[in-house]
Amino acid sequence: MRFIDSYFYNPTFWQKVLSLTLLPLSFLYAISALFRRKLSRYYDFNLPIISVGNLVLGGSGKTPFIIEVAKRYEKVVIISRGYKRQSKGLLIVSLWGELQCGEKESGDEAYLLAKSVKNASVIVSKNRVEAIEKAKELGAKCIFLDDGFRFNFKKLNLILQPKLKPYFPFPIPSGMYREMPYLYKSADLLVREGIEYTREVAVENESERMLLLTAIANPSRLDEFLPKVVGKITLRDHARFDEEFLKSQIAHFQATSFLVTTKDEVKLQDMGFQLSVLRLKLHIKDEVLQAIDSYIKSFREK
Repeated sequence: MRFIDSYFYNPTFWQKVLSLTLLPLSFLYAISALFRRKLSRYYDFNLPIISVGNLVLGGSGKTPFIIEVAKRYEKVVIISRGYKRQSKGLLIVSLWGELQCGEKESGDEAYLLAKSVKNASVIVSKNRVEAIEKAKELGAKCIFLDDGFRFNFKKLNLILQPKLKPYFPFPIPSGMYREMPYLYKSADLLVREGIEYTREVAVENESERMLLLTAIANPSRLDEFLPKVVGKITLRDHARFDEEFLKSQIAHFQATSFLVTTKDEVKLQDMGFQLSVLRLKLHIKDEVLQAIDSYIKSFREK
């Protein structure tokens, strides 16, 4: 297990000591995050905005959730920051299903969204206000805002709560929370893994000797879905893959394919490796889908 995963989820004695030592920094972080959100300017864009966020760092299923829900609507625009992308400013990743750039420019998650939701446009921008205004220019009828909890916009606030919870209920750096866990109560819809949504995973293109390769947050959450593998390579979230290193690992493990997530697949598709893919599908309760429907419908009625 990587140091960062054990520190947040299964800490050793000395990692617990380190976490408690850092508590004053966590307190300051929590206070600054709260004031930043409370004191920021309020925006009403007169458009249904569905924010899909979480309180922990990564690994709650925001991307597959948006994929599953956004495909149900027409003229939908998905807005993301485009984390670890090799571009700056506002970028249109796809325009009503037509890709406008590559994965390196957009970032892995945004590119996966663009490839998966054919009826949508996908925009990446650090400036979410600018991105929403661009979405309106494009003719958006509704917007899905990836990781939008902290923004003071008029929106339907969905917070996903993953089944795997951090060991300590503290904000970073003592724990893995972006803000204090009590803020789960502030959600318009709290969507809990195992209750309001469940994951189903199937292996596509399974081979005899699969080598797990992943660059996602909290890779241990894959364990319950894994078939037999000959080894595991786990890199930091959003990490780029080095082709020569991967060739050496294929040879070392005598692997017949890399077993990857769909998020990793988009970064490997042009390298020529044999890929087995963990295809994830979320099953979302009707009550959640109906609440989103009602929110969007309320704007149309106005």
